[in-house]
Amino acid sequence: MDYAKLISAGAREMRPSGIRKFFDIAAQIEGCISLGVGEPDFKTPWTIRDAGIRSLEKGRTFYTANAGLAGLRQEICTYLARRMGLSYEPAETLVTVGGSEAIDLCVRALINPGDEVIIPEPCFVCYDPITTLTGGVPVPVALKAEDEFRLTAGALSAAITPKTKLLIFPFPANPTGAVMRREDLEPIAEVLRGTDIIVLADEIYAELTYGGQHVSIASLPGMKERTVLVSGFSKTYAMTGWRLGYACGPRELISVMTKVHQSALMCAPTTSQYAAITALRRCDADIEAMRDEYDMRRRMLVSRLNGMGLTCFDPQGAFYAFPSIKSTGLSSDEFCERLLHSQKVAVVPGSAFGASGEGHVRISYSYSVAHLDEALRRIENFLREL
Repeated sequence: MDYAKLISAGAREMRPSGIRKFFDIAAQIEGCISLGVGEPDFKTPWTIRDAGIRSLEKGRTFYTANAGLAGLRQEICTYLARRMGLSYEPAETLVTVGGSEAIDLCVRALINPGDEVIIPEPCFVCYDPITTLTGGVPVPVALKAEDEFRLTAGALSAAITPKTKLLIFPFPANPTGAVMRREDLEPIAEVLRGTDIIVLADEIYAELTYGGQHVSIASLPGMKERTVLVSGFSKTYAMTGWRLGYACGPRELISVMTKVHQSALMCAPTTSQYAAITALRRCDADIEAMRDEYDMRRRMLVSRLNGMGLTCFDPQGAFYAFPSIKSTGLSSDEFCERLLHSQKVAVVPGSAFGASGEGHVRISYSYSVAHLDEALRRIENFLREL
């Protein structure tokens, strides 16, 4: 059989993840240090693990409601009001299998073939393929280092056409660590008010904001009714393997997203949902402790990178640095490949996150200080060799 003819064009043309490419190569090199994967090195706090264990001991191993446990949806609403100043009801909330499913559901619920989706780049690798698989048209907007990789109202306005249906708004940002403060959000909101454009606000790193509180675009006047907020438990509570996220937004949109979720996945993992209730109720102190540790690593990493000549703006969110490697004369791919084979250090080329990421690399500081210190020593050796 000619499988090339059978596979859908959208699936065939999907770009493979540049993150996984280097991670897979690194896994085969003995003694390699990887700074490539955005996964907390903390264990899930014991209070959360214990809640999951207890749910299993009580035999809570059945399907939940499609939208998620009623108690969990209420806790999500309470958490967002308490920590982010947002007002949602359980009927406006959907529990998903990680934040990635919530992103997929939002795009599928909104996008018809030919609809345009504005995607600020460099960005997380899933936005473009999810858009194209629905028949949507990705419209990349190049973010600039001189703007600290923030989206400007001028750049947004220039990208909007009569076909624009959705703006993906991923701040704090992966891979750059950029954040949008309230004074940055107001001009964006002003452009969007009065339009029919929906905002998909990917706020999975909201709690990992340094030097100030995260402000959701949904909290600005006139924006809640045009925003689907996506978040989850992976980064905030070190729960990557629990696969749990959520979406909050207008009831009409959440209802359609729930219908798609119902057919595709039924419900999120039951054990994870019970554990997440405890996370939201009892683990604020764990959030603060992990954020303080990341902040210390962030300052160390950025200082060391700048000190060795890899210019790096000060990332104010997430757990990534995005230094420029243009001074080496190498492309992002060349830099990463040569560093990997010369010094056994794996980082991710900026081009994996869109064309505007070229000339940079992504370095995750979700690793121990000892791990980071050794990797930075090797990177410095590599630069001396160049």
